[in-house]
Amino acid sequence: MKQFFGAFFGSIIGIVVATVVALIIVIAVVKSSFSDITGEEKDKEVKKGSVLRISMDGPITDRQALNPFEELGSLASLGEESGLGLNVLIKKIKEAATDENISGIYLEFKEPEVGFAALEELRNAMLEFKKSGKFIYTYGEYYTQKHYYLASVSDKVFLNPQGMFDWKGLHMNLMFFKQSFQKLDLDVQVFRHGKYKSAVEPFMLDKMSEANRAQSESFLNSIWGNMLVNIAKERKLTVDELNRMANQLSVLQPTDALGKFVDVLAYEDEVMDALKTKTGLKVKDKVAFVNLSDYKGPKKKPGKTRSPKIAVVYAIGGIGSGEGDDEEIGSDRLAKAIREARLDSTIKAVVLRVNSPGGSALASEIIWREMDLCKKVKPTVVSMGNVAASGGYYISCAADRIFAQPNTITGSIGVFGLLPSFKRMLENKLGITLDTVNTNAYSDVASGLRPLTEKEINYIQTGVEKVYDTFTLRVAEGRGMNQADVDSIGQGRVWSGVEALKIKLVDELGGLEEAIAYAAKKANTKEYKIQELPKQTNPLDDLMGKKEKEAETRLMQKNLGPTYMYLKQLQNLLKLNGVQARLPFEMDIQ
Repeated sequence: MKQFFGAFFGSIIGIVVATVVALIIVIAVVKSSFSDITGEEKDKEVKKGSVLRISMDGPITDRQALNPFEELGSLASLGEESGLGLNVLIKKIKEAATDENISGIYLEFKEPEVGFAALEELRNAMLEFKKSGKFIYTYGEYYTQKHYYLASVSDKVFLNPQGMFDWKGLHMNLMFFKQSFQKLDLDVQVFRHGKYKSAVEPFMLDKMSEANRAQSESFLNSIWGNMLVNIAKERKLTVDELNRMANQLSVLQPTDALGKFVDVLAYEDEVMDALKTKTGLKVKDKVAFVNLSDYKGPKKKPGKTRSPKIAVVYAIGGIGSGEGDDEEIGSDRLAKAIREARLDSTIKAVVLRVNSPGGSALASEIIWREMDLCKKVKPTVVSMGNVAASGGYYISCAADRIFAQPNTITGSIGVFGLLPSFKRMLENKLGITLDTVNTNAYSDVASGLRPLTEKEINYIQTGVEKVYDTFTLRVAEGRGMNQADVDSIGQGRVWSGVEALKIKLVDELGGLEEAIAYAAKKANTKEYKIQELPKQTNPLDDLMGKKEKEAETRLMQKNLGPTYMYLKQLQNLLKLNGVQARLPFEMDIQ
């Protein structure tokens, strides 16, 4: 009876929610239709001298999520909670550079969540925008080092007089669970190949191994060095001077940043006055801002209806079997998208955009197979985002050419398996004992309910070694290297994009735009359209489930703060199945 009422009231709530959403859509559609009849403009007019306002707040992902309310005027904000997409952001910055009605960009910092490689692409787009002769003004109440790396391209950087400026160098914290598991009497059996394969270290150690510390220091210093060189160039400073200020914690007050990192200390209203002066307005006038979500770009001339296409296939998230979604890579869905691009005669080249720490080795192999087939019939290029490591590198290695940003995290050519044993925990902590009946000697191997025997350990380890051998073979074939050479730079070691270029794991430093341009050149096509794959899921298809999951995630992130990433890591690793080609840790570099 209790279950009946639960299901009954759950259905009623679902119907009510669906009805409300439907009513909102109907009202908006009617309003939109009425606007068409009355001749009212649906798009906001971009006046001469307008300023494109970009608010850096919330997550910035590689691909803009679908907004089912986008065409419904003021209701569009209902579908914008998922944040900005780098693809749309860069597209609009490029369009603004050629729009005669846009005089400049106003960049305001709030609380953006963005990876270093995405930041690099956005920064390069801003530098390209400046070549048009238009200005970029930036304002923030608080600049983290990440924020400032982007802000440093600006013609003028404004900081609130009572604001904060962070300048101390990069760090990365790692969390270890060994002692916690000891207290719980939880045993974890680890299988791995690769002395740098540190994804399982949290369960084995209480601090970083020497190998892990060496690789972490190497790629962290590489990322920091790239930041310093680029900031020094734009701000007319030296790398030594920037390092000295970080080492001495010289930037304590906003006044310490003035003249070096920051041009003007000003409140937001004073920044508005500066923008008015810059755009030739009077004090009483209002700045003609155009918000990013409202900006549609300059009017385009009709192009060819049958232009050739370049497919950009997005591989975002951890790699697993099955369908996956827009936030997690499912081998079935991604392989199907690559196959579709390969078989479509109007698509002349394929660019795989990879932003993945890896995951299932078997799922990675299935995706690799489609990449290998695709390369045989048309140019196939990879663009690496914030991270393309382990399984993320596995699915990339067959490409004709690989592009990465200097601060991309890649490599991690290594595999591991993880098998917890709950026997002691159940007995000692809960008083639960187990008894088992088997039909054969090893029927209950890997059940997680008893320790493994030496024969079973060797059996599983043999499987791990076989997967590693296949992984390094795929890399060797794709990169034109000897398998022994791949093994020497593999072993699970993580590299920055700069480091990976030196050891030939990537071919060129650059972003998605450079990868697309290269693919177009190889396909011998100058005019083309971009077709994005896989087809995105409509948020309305699973409104209740998606919103419930998002609400739960936001609540946990809010309550746990920076430790949420470690809970997520623990959840992910404890539900792993099969041999994994996955990046060590959840990396949050600040």
